[in-house]
Parts: sequence; C-alpha cells; structure tokens
Amino acid sequence: MRSAEEAGREAAPDQAAARHDPGAQRELTVGQLAARAGVSVSALHFYERKGLIASRRTAGNQRRYRRDTLRRVALIRVAQRVGIPLNDIRAALAGLPGGRTPTRADWEQLSARWRAELDERIRGLQQLRDDFTGCIGCGCLSLEHCCLANPADHLAAAGPGPRRLLGSAQP
Repeated sequence: MRSAEEAGREAAPDQAAARHDPGAQRELTVGQLAARAGVSVSALHFYERKGLIASRRTAGNQRRYRRDTLRRVALIRVAQRVGIPLNDIRAALAGLPGGRTPTRADWEQLSARWRAELDERIRGLQQLRDDFTGCIGCGCLSLEHCCLANPADHLAAAGPGPRRLLGSAQP
C-alpha cells in the first residue's frame, strides 16, 4: 500500500506542469481569462449575462471558462470595435452548431455579412457628413431647405425663418 506522501509525489509532476504550462490548463478562472483577453472581469460578467460566453461553476461557486472562450471574447471585442451591436454578435454566436467557438471559416462568413452592414452604415454616414457640410456652409439657419433639420421642407408651410427657433414649427 502506498503512503499519502508517495501518492502526492506521483501527482506533483502533473500539477507542476499545469502551473508552469498555461496550455496544460483546460479551464481558466475569470481573472485569468480577463488578463489573457485584455478585458475587465466586469466585462466578462456582462458578456455572460448577455449570453455571449458561458462558464461553469465550481463547488465553491467560482466561474471556470473553457480555454476556447478566449477566441469568443476576441471575436466579441473585434465586432464591437467596428460597431456591431451585441444582439447581432449574440445571434451570430448562437447560430454556430452546438454553440461552438468560431472557426476561421465561421469568421470569414460573419465578417462578410457584417462587412455589408458596415458598408451601408458608412454610406449613410458619408451622406450625413456631406449634408452636414452643406448646412454649415449655408449658415442661414432658416431651416427652409435644410435636409437635416427639415427633410422634404416640411417646415416651409409654417413660414420663413428659423421656425423651430421661433417656436412655430407646426405647419
């Protein structure tokens, strides 16, 4: 029969390897994941509440994340950075088979779909910028022909001048 000391010595190499080789760990604590992903612990809790990532709880009620959660967090951060709403990100991740972590092929499909949405948003912002530049150049404040403050010239029926500023914006 082995002593507890002998059993401890046999288990020690595996435990030491896990401590020195981060790749040997199958799960990460919330602090480890936050440090590796470059986000705050509260951001991870938020992502979890929103259904973007998942954890399991230990017997002590501590969160443990699978290592592949790092890739999910990276995808979330990149998508957020370019302005993709969290609901769209969640829907995209939920659409993956078995809730798996996105692969390169998944990313290519998601980024192509999001690229079209971003291109449309960029076109809209460019149009807004161009209209805004024209408005600044005009400087009339009449709002009579302003495509930003008075689309389709709805305020013209209320009379000349800055109708909203004069308090009679109702045509």
